[in-house]
Order: sequence, then C-alpha cells, then structure tokens
Amino acid sequence: MPPKTKISEAMIIDAGFRLVREEGIGALNVRSVSSKLNCSTQPVMHHFATVDLLKQAIYRRADAYHTEYLLSHDVGVDDPMLAIGMRYIRFAAEEKHLFCFLFQSDQFVNESLTALLQGDAILPMLRILQEEAALSEEESREVFGSLFIAAHGFASLFANNAMQYNEADCARSLEAIFMGLIRTIKEE
Repeated sequence: MPPKTKISEAMIIDAGFRLVREEGIGALNVRSVSSKLNCSTQPVMHHFATVDLLKQAIYRRADAYHTEYLLSHDVGVDDPMLAIGMRYIRFAAEEKHLFCFLFQSDQFVNESLTALLQGDAILPMLRILQEEAALSEEESREVFGSLFIAAHGFASLFANNAMQYNEADCARSLEAIFMGLIRTIKEE
C-alpha cells in the first residue's frame, strides 16, 4: 500500500494564499510554497503540475476570501451600496497584496468593463441598487459601473501606497459620487 499523502492540495493552497497575502504575488513560486510547508517541492508539484495551475487555485481562494470580506465586514454605513463600496476600498487598504493579486495581476482577466458589468456576479448588487434607488436594471448597471470605477480608483491608490486611508473622507466622496450618479440618472 502506498504511503498516505501528508501534504494535501488544501494545505498547499492555504500556504500559497498566506504567502501572497503576506508578501505579494512576486513571492509565489513552488519553492516558496514548499518552504512555507516545510517540505520538498515534490508534494506541491504532485498536486499542481505548473505554477499557473497553482496561481489559479490560489486566486480562487483569494477571490472567495474577498467575497466573504465584502459581505461580512461592518463599515458603519447604513446605505447598502455605499457599504459595499467602502468594504471594497477598505479591503485594498488592509489587504494590499491580495487586492493587487486579485485586481492588478494577470490573473484578473475580463474582456472589457462592459463584460464585467454584464456578468451574473453583480446581479445581487444590482438588485440592491434597483430597490434602494428605484432604478431599472439598465440604469442600475450604469450607476454601478461608475461607482465601481470610483471605488476601484480609491482602492488602487490605497493598495499601492499612494495615499493614506481615511474612511470618513472615502465615505463622503463615495456618497457624493453615488448621489450625483442617481441624480443624473433621474434627471435624464
């Protein structure tokens, strides 16, 4: 009978996730993951034939963590859309390496902003927006797209250390952008 595998795929993904979270995507390779697990490179290569497959698995893990973060962290804002935007920005400020891996690496692949905004992943947020602001689905997509770009801009600045994170300033700016978008849509 062959010996029982001591290093599981889940352990490898977790070690890779921690490595990216602590040091960034540049530190991720088979040797660094195996070092984190105190093992040879063989178990890592057994489960992941290429570094790209390992990165994809870690990306899925980071994406799930990001989604959980967006849905579960309190930012002290009552407005649901503003709260999601604030959590997105706060994630970038608190989890710089993960944010860059998720949204500023070759792992984040989308055909275009339009394709991203037409995807099913944003439907729950569109429903909140439709209900909250009495908008059609098309209007909600338009508002969400502009709000996403603004939030992503703030988040990118914080993730790349160009600015110091100030939650109150971000909330004021994001709320002004959001209210301006709603007012513009309603006036049209």
